[in-house]
Amino acid sequence: MTSDDLLIRGAEQSDGEEIFALAREFAVTFRPERAPFDAALPRLLEDEDAYLAVATVGGTIRGYLLGYAHLTLFANGPVAWVEEAMIERAYRRHGIGRRLLEDFETWARSRGAGYVALATRRAAEFYGALGYEVSATYYRKLLR
Repeated sequence: MTSDDLLIRGAEQSDGEEIFALAREFAVTFRPERAPFDAALPRLLEDEDAYLAVATVGGTIRGYLLGYAHLTLFANGPVAWVEEAMIERAYRRHGIGRRLLEDFETWARSRGAGYVALATRRAAEFYGALGYEVSATYYRKLLR
């Protein structure tokens, strides 16, 4: 794969099948189901505070990133959060995740975000190499 083969672009409704396949690979706690996915995708594509981009190699989607910009009180304005970032296993370590994250950071800056944050369980080394640092402990409580 060359950098010329890689394209980062906004996701489209027609990308649903390929994104869904990657989302199923991503999920650990939850198993994505098609009906809720199909209901959520158009809403995300219309949400101006949501960023949903895909990375294609040779026209095939090999990764995606879903993130948000939202207002805060403590940070004197908006911040950005990476909700999901997934690269197809065979295409990891080829710069796809880096390019998606850089594009998200550019998008977040354009919205005045003070920082980008995320939670990760398996990719700490990757994010550290891109200048991210541990800032807090992540807690969650399952509601269903």
